Amino acid sequence: MRYHDSEATLPAVAAVVNERNNADTLLLTLVFHPDASRIGQCAVLPLADCYTPRELGRNSPEFSGAAAPAAPIGDPHVSRRALQFEVCGQRLRLRRHEGASRCRVGDEDLFEETLIEPAHLARGVPIMLSHSVVLLLRSVRRPRIPAQYAASAAGLLGVSCSMQALRADIARVAQTDVDVLIRGETGSGKELVARALHAASARNGAPLVSVNIAAIPAELAAVALFGSTRGAFTGAERATPGFFRQAQGGSLFLDEIGDTASSVQPQLLRALQQREIQPVGGSVERVDVRVISATDVSLDESGSDFRAALRHRLGACEIVVPPLRDHPEDIGVLLLHFLRLAAQEGDLALPLTNAHMQPQLVAAWAGVFFRLLGYAWPGNVRELENIARRIALSGDGVVRLDGPLSRLLPDGSYGVSSTSAASRKHRIQDVSDAQFERAMLANNFEVKAVAEYLRVSRAAVYRRIEASPVYRLANDIPLEELNSALEVCDGDCDRAAARLLVSAASLRLRLRHVRAGAA
Repeated sequence: MRYHDSEATLPAVAAVVNERNNADTLLLTLVFHPDASRIGQCAVLPLADCYTPRELGRNSPEFSGAAAPAAPIGDPHVSRRALQFEVCGQRLRLRRHEGASRCRVGDEDLFEETLIEPAHLARGVPIMLSHSVVLLLRSVRRPRIPAQYAASAAGLLGVSCSMQALRADIARVAQTDVDVLIRGETGSGKELVARALHAASARNGAPLVSVNIAAIPAELAAVALFGSTRGAFTGAERATPGFFRQAQGGSLFLDEIGDTASSVQPQLLRALQQREIQPVGGSVERVDVRVISATDVSLDESGSDFRAALRHRLGACEIVVPPLRDHPEDIGVLLLHFLRLAAQEGDLALPLTNAHMQPQLVAAWAGVFFRLLGYAWPGNVRELENIARRIALSGDGVVRLDGPLSRLLPDGSYGVSSTSAASRKHRIQDVSDAQFERAMLANNFEVKAVAEYLRVSRAAVYRRIEASPVYRLANDIPLEELNSALEVCDGDCDRAAARLLVSAASLRLRLRHVRAGAA
């Protein structure tokens, strides 16, 4: 979070946190446990205590949660002494005890020992004990957040350090009345942050009006935002209030603010600076509104037609929402939450909540949670919610992953290997069509992410797309086809991009250029 406004004198939460960080810590999180109430519990192990061997098994260490007393794993299928771990220089050694229950670390079953590199440990290493318990082992820096900012935020689940810091950001900013810019990837939960911020503020008794700027045609944006008088233009048979006046006394959430029409930006800047709006055909009037905006693209990129003055005014205070891959500890808690929601909405049986599940069903659920830890989550929390719904709909008391979902989710490739081969570039010629398809689907057709996924250069991915009969770039889509896809998808750029098999970010950029050319 950053402050640019001279009137805002509070230091950034991130700065306060960084000044008071603990030393590096190993965090063990229960991503899946046969007792679903224990999912999300953590064991905190200071690295300084791990230079001598530590045990992981049925009876140690102890895990605790916000509303639960500390307790060990306790599952009878897990050996009392399953794993031993120890810091060795810059790496962590995991050693399985002879005769211990099954232990899978990342890609493979562990029979003796493995060394985990610091980069892999920072990203998170999935561990399955027996067939029943799934953990994530990760090195983190745990922030010490002042008690007054540690309160929960409505709708924001998660036990990770990232989510604790995000909730602290929200609690701190809610005490002020400055405008806020929320930055984060598509599907990361920016609207939830906006709602939590409004709920925690002094304006919570007034309306929160949510607007998707990208869904408003440029020629209608001024009327939609600021309203109009009767007779202001042809067809204006009655006055319209506009979103600013609807949010009077409360908060106005402007999602996808980067898509604001250039013709409207000066009026929006005036509304932010002077708290004055001018309805189309009407007089200037004062408004009392807090503006919360959000974007998943950079407003500072070269060639952007977004006004610098407006960008800095919107960003008087910034909150950054982390992508799901940066807080994988929360996958278990979030998946459980979304599974329960889907079961309630569809009146479905959810055997995961049954405390007396058969071992085969426990193993099936553990396998699903374990596989989800290895996925890149390009669609973030929204994608996890969609996958949870698909899993819940499998029904009949059986855990199933449908064909496309099973192909999408990895069954390995967690990067635990300590050899240097994992860091070498591959040749695009060695990537099969099936592998390329999986990479494109897993990374939402984003060229950079696909290149990293396949460990090839971006230029190689572009060449493969150009040679493909299936894939293409957003700039190569005929305008008629592009408009047709947007119409079918009700103007939703993400859905249109998925339909056209192109990157959503690239499609938004193409649309901005099209609109700029038409202006």
